[in-house]
Amino acid sequence: MLNALIIDLHISLYMKKIWNALLIGFLLIGCATAKKSIQKTTQNSLNGRFYDNQFTGFLLFDPESKDTIYSNNGSKYFTPASNTKIFTLYTALKVLPDSIPSIKYIEQNETLFVEGTGDPSLLHPFFKDRSTLDFLNKHRQIALYLNNFEDDKLGPGWSWGDYQYYYQPERSAFPMYGNVVTIHNQKGIQVVPSYFTDSVVNIGFSKNRELEKNTFYYAPSRRDTVEIPYRTDSTLTRKLLESELDKKIMLADKMPNGKKTMHYSIPTDSMCKRMMRESDNFLAEQLLILTSATLSDTLNSKKAREYMLENHLTQLRQKPRWVDGSGLSRYNLFSPESMVHVLHKMYVEIPRKRLFDFFPAGGVSGTLENWYPGNPEPYIYAKTGSLSNNHCVSGYLVTKSGKTLIFSFMNNHFRHSSSEIKKRMQSLFEEIRDTY
Repeated sequence: MLNALIIDLHISLYMKKIWNALLIGFLLIGCATAKKSIQKTTQNSLNGRFYDNQFTGFLLFDPESKDTIYSNNGSKYFTPASNTKIFTLYTALKVLPDSIPSIKYIEQNETLFVEGTGDPSLLHPFFKDRSTLDFLNKHRQIALYLNNFEDDKLGPGWSWGDYQYYYQPERSAFPMYGNVVTIHNQKGIQVVPSYFTDSVVNIGFSKNRELEKNTFYYAPSRRDTVEIPYRTDSTLTRKLLESELDKKIMLADKMPNGKKTMHYSIPTDSMCKRMMRESDNFLAEQLLILTSATLSDTLNSKKAREYMLENHLTQLRQKPRWVDGSGLSRYNLFSPESMVHVLHKMYVEIPRKRLFDFFPAGGVSGTLENWYPGNPEPYIYAKTGSLSNNHCVSGYLVTKSGKTLIFSFMNNHFRHSSSEIKKRMQSLFEEIRDTY
């Protein structure tokens, strides 16, 4: 009887192994069939006449099997626009601490010597953070050092004519108010910071601001809220800080010798979320400057980019031309493969919930609020990137079977409307979602 039980057990185990093998085989056949279907659908779509006169790249990757499901021009260089912020996000998450480094300081002879780090949260229109002001208010004498900023105020390849628009503020060591003047008309014209009230001319004009000086134009008939970048310099920064602290501030020629102490402001994740969801160019630029402040005492975004390429992104097969943090520059060149590489690294290194929370969700939030809706849950978590005649989307796609895929879809040099580009991408994304 014992022998019979042993034989039955062996048969049961054998049948279980056969069943598992068959199940795995069916799954593999199913995946292979789905892969071929997606490849065929995608190829037919991208070979259509609609794409004839533009440059298109698409890479779709399964991080579980580490299998490239589809690639079209995946290794070619594209203008990424704000997809560049994916690299900036990874930089911030790898280098910056949990809270944003706000200032470095040394106290000497009853004077607090303060050095900017590029923290953009101070009195920012969204964050409205005053923690650094509260810290500074505790000290009677303050000397501000701003000569550690060794970067251009505007990035290479930025459109010079956009100096007057909210999305292109100047970069600086000690930004305040997001380096913009906010003007709105509610029971009279209100100006923030109030320091610029007398610099606002109440007439309608073709420009929001003079090119070389802080003279702003806002017609009394307007009812919208407008944010206009102001020209930054050390003297202006000092005056704005004096106005907020209601005390005299000195400008220092150098910092004293000695160990500097760091003061912190808001959580780093909150700044990264705002940067990614709203595609905030100013935050992206300042995050790279903050990274350079963490690596050394010199504020220069190039140092941050070089550090990442030499230490954390050495396996990129197509080294990017990476010139800014925001993607405003048309000098930037990235491949879909490089985008997927960084997205994959984040997928492996960062908990899923935290990672997806940085990205706009299709049909729900940020720059994807009106596109790629789920039914009922979002299935796309991705970063958009748009410049005239260019639109890119890179991120994560969750299929109905529960798989998470990583993709980068880049469209350059098209003459169609961007909405037509998005409609075709949405159709393809839905096919992938429903098939794989």
